[in-house]
Amino acid sequence: MEALKSADQWSQQLENSPGLVVLYGGAHCQVCQVLKPKLSQSLSEHFPKLAQLYVDCEVHTALCAQSGVMSLPVVAVYFEGQKTFEAVRTFSVGEVLAAIERPYGLFFD
Repeated sequence: MEALKSADQWSQQLENSPGLVVLYGGAHCQVCQVLKPKLSQSLSEHFPKLAQLYVDCEVHTALCAQSGVMSLPVVAVYFEGQKTFEAVRTFSVGEVLAAIERPYGLFFD
């Protein structure tokens, strides 16, 4: 999972990636730190064509606010620039994978 370096990178990823999963987290969010490697590995195994991006909301506060992130962690899934799924605060990796399965099949199979 690639860490966001700038707001421009977020816009470019959203515009240029047919499928994108964004994890909004923070260094002081223990759930985020545990979730990040598990989610990244599962996405790589099950949905290898999806781009992955990690946004540290302690660094990119304006972008997180603009995206409507009010609590952590948040996982947002985009296909062709449109948000198709969002999980906030309490969710499992399995729930995220299940939500991605159908749109992923439509776009990539």
